[in-house]
Amino acid sequence: MSAEITVPAGTRHTRILGVGAYRPRRIVDNAEVCRHIDSSDEWIRSRTGIRTRRWAGPDETLGVMAEQAASKAIAAAGLTPGDITCVIAATFTHLMQTPAVATEIAHRIGATGAAGFDVSAGCAGFVHGVVLASDAVRARGGHVLVVGVERMTDILDLTDRSTAFIFGDGAGAVVVGPSDTPGIGPVVWGADGGQADAISQNAPWDVLKRDPGHPFPSLRQDGQRVFRWAVYEMAKVALQALDEAGVRPEELDAFIPHQANERIIDSMTRSMELPERVIVAKDIVTNGNTSGASIPLAMEAVLSSGAAVSGGTALLLGYGAGLSYAAVVATLP
Repeated sequence: MSAEITVPAGTRHTRILGVGAYRPRRIVDNAEVCRHIDSSDEWIRSRTGIRTRRWAGPDETLGVMAEQAASKAIAAAGLTPGDITCVIAATFTHLMQTPAVATEIAHRIGATGAAGFDVSAGCAGFVHGVVLASDAVRARGGHVLVVGVERMTDILDLTDRSTAFIFGDGAGAVVVGPSDTPGIGPVVWGADGGQADAISQNAPWDVLKRDPGHPFPSLRQDGQRVFRWAVYEMAKVALQALDEAGVRPEELDAFIPHQANERIIDSMTRSMELPERVIVAKDIVTNGNTSGASIPLAMEAVLSSGAAVSGGTALLLGYGAGLSYAAVVATLP
């Protein structure tokens, strides 16, 4: 006869309780990027909307940037590091196979004994992390810190005209905890692995072991292919997430998509037929594409600027390498 397993009561509802951000000190404009590639400020702006991006210095490591963003999120939630029971880091630019950078983040912020693990889902990683955090809180209670943190410059070839001008570095964090009312809706997620080569490294890490003289592996993407996929498929995913949450487009207060390209954001907004009053995050204009960090950075930006307010209803949509995607409706902290 098998034993009966006892499980904790957990909690019924969850929500995002606080958000924090860290943007590297160095601001890089398009003119500086164009020193390494055959392009121009006008070309970059017209095709992506990007005017500047932040590039991390040697001292602005993943752990350092994540610590700064996490500490702000915890304070904004009215908590202390001791209240954090788990840390989830959404990143694919942690250049060590082990240990997870989440454990370093937990140690840095003083969340002694907290669980920690990384999620590698590219630009969709942060939303994956929020959903995992929500489920963990429902099952166990406590408070989960989700940090999107990237040093994209570590894996960029600054002479590659298809990627060099797009990406930036930074960290954004949220705390997910229990709530008396629903604050995080059902997730709509998936991947089209048949197109995984649309965004990938140009070589695996072990190429350096086989050929020490090989250039350091860097990010590559088929921009037009990704653009078409995102424009035609991600609006459908966004609308499905709204439907799953029982929220109509006209009831939305903010749309906070992954900051991949301003033209993609505009196209999705039109396809979804969002009312003009809905705040659409466009952090990409000043911070570029920060991959897993882009959504929390954009969330912090619209809240700190007053464009969106605490308690508003937001749609979060992440998509990228894989081709992976995840969308969820959430109440703003």
